[in-house]
Amino acid sequence: MAAVGEAAVSSPARGARWAFAGLVVLAVLLADQATKALVRSSIDPGEQHDVVGPLSLVNVHNRGVAFGFLGGGGAIVLVVTLAALALLLAYFVRHAERPLLWLPTGLVLGGAVGNLVDRVHQGYVTDFIHFPHWPAFNVADMCITGGVAALVLVLELGGRAAGD
Repeated sequence: MAAVGEAAVSSPARGARWAFAGLVVLAVLLADQATKALVRSSIDPGEQHDVVGPLSLVNVHNRGVAFGFLGGGGAIVLVVTLAALALLLAYFVRHAERPLLWLPTGLVLGGAVGNLVDRVHQGYVTDFIHFPHWPAFNVADMCITGGVAALVLVLELGGRAAGD
């Protein structure tokens, strides 16, 4: 009988975690697509605008994955991306109760979906943030990278993380 009561108590918390992850996905997707649209409308491909210090804005068409890896990979890039998203979602489904797991899940999913939207609609991803000696990147890339780092922290900290 205690199991039924525990399930009833954990169900709203589980739903809240899904809602939090969904809000993060939405926020990342909106920020990513808005910044890319702004860049596409104001910077010609190959053009560079110095911002401050070493930071510049560019308009680069990335046909690969991170840093142009697998450039021209087409279908393989799509399949690998969808497989990674499916694995992350499956993990979240099984472990949504883990403290703060919703945050890295939302960041990675939002970033991946943002870049996937570009691939489907344009055939490439728009990258625009550039530092010398480093490939250009975008908001989605930052969220994926930060999300993976946060996922490692959440998994390493286990149930010891404070707050939810």
